Amino acid sequence: MNGNKFDESVFSSEEVFEKIVKENSKTLFGAKSIYFDIKSKVDSKTFGSAIPDGFLFDFKDEENPEFYLIEVELQRHDFYNHIFPQITKFFAFFKNPTSRNNLIEKLHSFIRANDQLEQEFKKYLGKREIYKALKDVIENSQNIMIVLDDDKPEMQEVFDTYTDTWDKIVKVEILKQYTTETETIFTLNPDFEDIALIEEPTKQTEKEGQIEKYTEAFHLDGVNLNIVKIYEAIKISATKIDPEIKVNPQHYYISLRKNKNFAYIKIKKTKMDIVIVLPYEVGSKFITKHRIQQLSQGIQDWYGYPCFSVTLENQDNFEEIVKALEEAYRKQS
Repeated sequence: MNGNKFDESVFSSEEVFEKIVKENSKTLFGAKSIYFDIKSKVDSKTFGSAIPDGFLFDFKDEENPEFYLIEVELQRHDFYNHIFPQITKFFAFFKNPTSRNNLIEKLHSFIRANDQLEQEFKKYLGKREIYKALKDVIENSQNIMIVLDDDKPEMQEVFDTYTDTWDKIVKVEILKQYTTETETIFTLNPDFEDIALIEEPTKQTEKEGQIEKYTEAFHLDGVNLNIVKIYEAIKISATKIDPEIKVNPQHYYISLRKNKNFAYIKIKKTKMDIVIVLPYEVGSKFITKHRIQQLSQGIQDWYGYPCFSVTLENQDNFEEIVKALEEAYRKQS
């Protein structure tokens, strides 16, 4: 760059790599992210003696923040003897209500004891109480991110084998650093902004004759009953619009389609986001009683059409969602 050659960094230890992630978290994960490390404050029993390297809160969507346990690893570390057991213990943590509550207590105490950190959370939470907000986020958004300095071939085999755990909640980022004597460049693959947008929205689930890897059951596993009921109501409504509309489960969403996808359903534990393929201005005329979000141009470009997102937590005013879906179907047909 500008006539200067940048050399790729080789990290001498995991501690050095962790420090780079922590000190550059806003650059790597976005200006609306909060990353911190409280290893010394967390009881190892909470995570089965495997404490994460960090905790990340992503407030890109302030009404639907995302929570990540962060594990920073060097590619040269043994996968099955070191990385695999660490991540397995994190799965157990997410399934244990007592462990989750213990962590929420620790995080809350740490945040309240740090004025700068507390003010940063309040900036995104507004009048919402911090403890309740932490509990809501951690109960509803359960992600594990492994940050590596290079690709780990064993990962794909594990994702293919453990579709209900690794493939569902683990994200992998490859972070590299390049330097001259005075400048530093980072690359993060995939870009954190696109971490949930790494499969093609038009891709079919499986070729004919193959076993489907991603199913409706995959997405509905562990989801609250009221969200399951909303999903079933959407399917029934889609059938009434056109019996030939198909439900198309993919890795990160379930799409509704006939000739083209016209809606993308993203199911969380206690809520559901639906991306509807209509311009925001059109969607806001149909949907007035639910919270809708205008998506960035980059995300709309990725979907290939103007679109917006709406969040559902119950079936109140469900008819306006159906009307918007019907209009999106009509436009895409």
